[in-house]
Amino acid sequence: MHIHILGICGTFMGGLAALAREAGHKVTGCDAGVYPPMSDQLRALGIELIEGFGADQLALQPDMFVVGNVVSRARLADGSPKFPLMEAILDAGLPYTSGPQWLAEHVLQGRHVLAVAGTHGKTTTTSMLTWILESAGLQPGFLIGGVPLNFGISARLGADQRPVPGPGTQAQRPLFVIEADEYDTAFFDKRSKFVHYRPRTAVLNNLEFDHADIFDDLAAIERQFHHLVRTVPPSGRVVVNGLEESLTRVLNTGCWSQVSSFGAAVSDFSAEGDPQAFDVLHQGRKVARVEWALTGVHNQLNALAAIAAAHDVGVEPAVAATALGQFQNVKRRMELRGTVRGIAVYDDFAHHPTALRTTLDGLRRSLGAKARILAVFEPRSNTMKLGAMKSQLPWALEPADLVFCHTAGLDWDAADALAPLGVGPGQRAQTAPDIATLVDQITQAAQPGDHVVCMSNGGFGGIHSRLLETLANQPL
Repeated sequence: MHIHILGICGTFMGGLAALAREAGHKVTGCDAGVYPPMSDQLRALGIELIEGFGADQLALQPDMFVVGNVVSRARLADGSPKFPLMEAILDAGLPYTSGPQWLAEHVLQGRHVLAVAGTHGKTTTTSMLTWILESAGLQPGFLIGGVPLNFGISARLGADQRPVPGPGTQAQRPLFVIEADEYDTAFFDKRSKFVHYRPRTAVLNNLEFDHADIFDDLAAIERQFHHLVRTVPPSGRVVVNGLEESLTRVLNTGCWSQVSSFGAAVSDFSAEGDPQAFDVLHQGRKVARVEWALTGVHNQLNALAAIAAAHDVGVEPAVAATALGQFQNVKRRMELRGTVRGIAVYDDFAHHPTALRTTLDGLRRSLGAKARILAVFEPRSNTMKLGAMKSQLPWALEPADLVFCHTAGLDWDAADALAPLGVGPGQRAQTAPDIATLVDQITQAAQPGDHVVCMSNGGFGGIHSRLLETLANQPL
């Protein structure tokens, strides 16, 4: 089959392209501003990439057009279509489908799918779970919205059959781990992506209001999570965070599968000890111990979720805990980009206020009270651009000693939102309309021993390398 992917450079669609190529399909694709690192990965796989969404791409004559959710029926100021290729596909009556639908029909069918859903920590938890299964010798397939450092790739098909130990043992379904996003599927399918995946093991990691551009309120997102729960078979399992009232409401709406809980003291899986070194309890009995480099209570909960999900497919908690001790995290999750003149610069994907807070809390717990933390953030997600959560920013950034906010593209006043912290030169918080000004503010404030955390769900204008270069060139 020849598939042509519209919006191929996104993390999900790029991963889908890699899976399709590995499965033997011919894959081509297009995107606006074909960009690395995904463009480099795809070209290395022999996938032809086309710049833009021109209607002339119909000449490729693929068997199926696979449409990413970046594509819409939007029109430009002059009235012309923003995505002329999509308009041409519709006019010609050619076959098209969404990425999640194509994945469900051509990759996930016949596999035991382990889907990791939640507002926060999906990529990290999916990576943890995949690494646990790999370490247990189960050779899972996976599709992750990031690059786990233990693998160096974001997607692979995995084993055709699930490897099982012992002679004469009947093979079971091969395993596939997927990051299960609640964002909508495509312009023609407004259901959450994850309803297509039909998991046998569904992890509900947490649930807060997010994606204000497509959801009116938390109840609307809870409804989508309930739709996910409806797809889990009776022999399947829902692994749920017992600390989340929103998830309790989701399950109370209806659940027809087995349930394992984690996080709360009375859960099936709980933890005792510091997030960097803790005992794992199964139904109150110690079964494993995790000692690793990750910080923060959020990562401790992510670990419990991964351990519980792996247990559902036969991996003992002690094996899972040993694997987590070797887990190297995911690119852009508190990734140390460099240290110059004693100033450490990190890159982190956090963008929701709760994620900002938990990231900074974890670093504070690791460093202690005396170390200085400089939080640099970009309100770039659709939710943050709309200002739906601006009132939570002072709370989210409170663990930092100094705060720097990039304000480009905002329709709301960031200085006003950060006013409880004190805003302006010499104050606790500063704002900047461009990256150059932001870098200048940070370099003037930074001191040896500081930890600078740059947080955004985008490239942040390459601020990490620019900051390291500027710090290196500063006179002593």
